[in-house]
Amino acid sequence: MSDAIQPIVMPKWGLAMTEGMVIAWHAEAGAAIKAGDEIADIETAKITNVFESPVAGTLRRVVAPTDEMVPVGAVIAVVADETVTDADLDAYVTEFQANFVPEDTDDGGPEPEYVEADGRRLRYLKMGDGGVPIVFVHGFGGDLNGWMFNQPALAEDRATYAIDLPGHGGSSKDVGGGDAKAMAAAVASLLDALEIGKVHLVGHSFGGAISMLIALKHPGRVASVTAICTAGLGEDINIDFIDGFISGKRRKDMKPVLEMLVADASLVSRDMINEVLKFKRLDGVDTALQTIRNTAFADGKQAGSLRPVLGELRVPCQVIWGRDDQIIPVAHSDDLPDSFSVHVLDGAGHLPHMEKSSEVNALIGKAASA
Repeated sequence: MSDAIQPIVMPKWGLAMTEGMVIAWHAEAGAAIKAGDEIADIETAKITNVFESPVAGTLRRVVAPTDEMVPVGAVIAVVADETVTDADLDAYVTEFQANFVPEDTDDGGPEPEYVEADGRRLRYLKMGDGGVPIVFVHGFGGDLNGWMFNQPALAEDRATYAIDLPGHGGSSKDVGGGDAKAMAAAVASLLDALEIGKVHLVGHSFGGAISMLIALKHPGRVASVTAICTAGLGEDINIDFIDGFISGKRRKDMKPVLEMLVADASLVSRDMINEVLKFKRLDGVDTALQTIRNTAFADGKQAGSLRPVLGELRVPCQVIWGRDDQIIPVAHSDDLPDSFSVHVLDGAGHLPHMEKSSEVNALIGKAASA
């Protein structure tokens, strides 16, 4: 009888996730669901994310209550058809919970590594093998963990690398000139040090401009570019976000700054705020961020538009934007060369790769498979 019951368990998003909390259920017991249906909102250490059902059938039982922490891998709901009795469901859930053992945090899974590249120690996370690799390049103030909803999914059929830019995460805090060209040179040096050849580049915000610069300078080693809410296409930038991110030292200061990143402010979790504050306390971070601000966003504007040279790009490029982006206007996706494909996602702000991860993953996967 247990073969007729399909468990839905707490997902694991990102290396550090060991537990999650269901904030809201979008499907009730008795509902017919399909694989990919949005059935719950789950809070993680980074952001609250929509959870899509991995299975199809009738949602017979919601096991995990809202607002209660649940270990990764624990059953949160069960799917079964009408031939399964309530008694069988009760027995299945009881047995599952009795035999469930939370994951070992030292399970031998992928861990970030370091490489010396052009005089800097840079951190990266590799997942998957084979194919033309995808390289994820985060934006201002981010790190490799920002791709927690994207890298595992896209690593199922190819090698992927998420990197920490200089000045960010676990990488050296030496940012050089701090502009996009300096960062692009650092990323290219990392690829050289790891002996990675041709790649698909996926860049967010500042990382989008960096990715396009790499494609312009090294067209032979770039297979495609996906630029998400990208910098480099106009002067406009929400400098209040940049300055607030740099100056914020306490939760009450940082919370409204981080809420600018998303369409729904409730997605910003307490842990997300704490992680940002923890990063900002690292030696050298303030100087690194201020240097980037003073060069890349001097006078409260983006420096060095790439629009005049976009026609020189000889690789497939796509732009993905959240319609409610409060950091860089979605209007910057207008009037791009015909060779660019543009995708504007409703219900997303400056982090569509986290807010609408499934749609973004599908777009990246399509570009990487072309």
